[in-house]
Amino acid sequence: MSKKIVLNNNEIAAFCEQMAMITKSGITPRDGLTLMLNDAKDNTTITVLEVLIALANEGNKFSYCIKESGFFPDYVVNMIIVGEETGKSDKVLQSLADYYNHEQLVNDNIRSAISYPLVMLIMMLFIIVILVVKVLPLFEKVYEQLGTHMTGVAATLLHLGDILKRYSILLSLILIAILGFFLFMSYTPIGKKLKAHMRNNFPLTKSFFKNIAYGRFAQGMALTIGSGMGIYQALSLVSELVEHKEVFAQIVDAKDALEKGDSLSDALTGAHMLGTLYSRMVSIGVKTGNVDEIFAKIGNLYEEETDKKLQSFIAIIEPTLVIILSLIVGLIMLSVILPLLATMSNL
Repeated sequence: MSKKIVLNNNEIAAFCEQMAMITKSGITPRDGLTLMLNDAKDNTTITVLEVLIALANEGNKFSYCIKESGFFPDYVVNMIIVGEETGKSDKVLQSLADYYNHEQLVNDNIRSAISYPLVMLIMMLFIIVILVVKVLPLFEKVYEQLGTHMTGVAATLLHLGDILKRYSILLSLILIAILGFFLFMSYTPIGKKLKAHMRNNFPLTKSFFKNIAYGRFAQGMALTIGSGMGIYQALSLVSELVEHKEVFAQIVDAKDALEKGDSLSDALTGAHMLGTLYSRMVSIGVKTGNVDEIFAKIGNLYEEETDKKLQSFIAIIEPTLVIILSLIVGLIMLSVILPLLATMSNL
């Protein structure tokens, strides 16, 4: 019925936030969607709203319109259904907006932490290539005028520069292929799955992204349980959010334990989720009737932990890359200048 449009976290958050205000003010969803369409600027938003309004004009419930449009994740659809059933649509929509704003913040932090080292590495390679291809040949001419030639490291680097110039077309094609691969990994469904699989299993990033999955799990449980959903149903729904096979399997184990009569904290402990301390916090939350608040607190703790790891990574990688670049450039220049000074002193 609609064009295939995948809304990003920012778009979902903005939509849910506006609908939360509309619902809270007593405006019907159909009228609210019409008001939003009057203010819409970009084509994606206009397309989404037009499809939703067309479905609403047929007399369908808001949750049905969201589901049939095909623009929103199943998690959003199911949560809106829960909101309608419990009479908490405005709170659920606002909670969804907060959740997807938080998801966007996490993604932005990860992207920033990765982008800076990547830019630095590209700059390092560019500077080194310029030195090897453009600068060293100039020094070689100086050596020739002095009746000698480069030796050792300088000669090796000069030879490397000749190879780079000789196979520049092939190297350019390889770089284009690498760029295409990164675009494939970033913008296609299959590529995104492959990227998630790689980062979730790579030894240096495995624990980091597992903690992010646990944070999503905790935030999702806080949202679903706080909206009036049962624990088992909440686990089923939140399992769609984690995007981590190992954590997904742990949630399935926890659900099986609940079916056998275990308490939520015992089920989480048995599935090796969250750790003993957090499981004990969940147990206390269940007994006091504040389990959603406990999960929200746990989610915030995981968020703080991931933020600290990101900041530590950036704090380490920045000076490290600068030092490496300085050493490489310095060694290249010294390998050329020191023999040149020695040759000139013998003249």
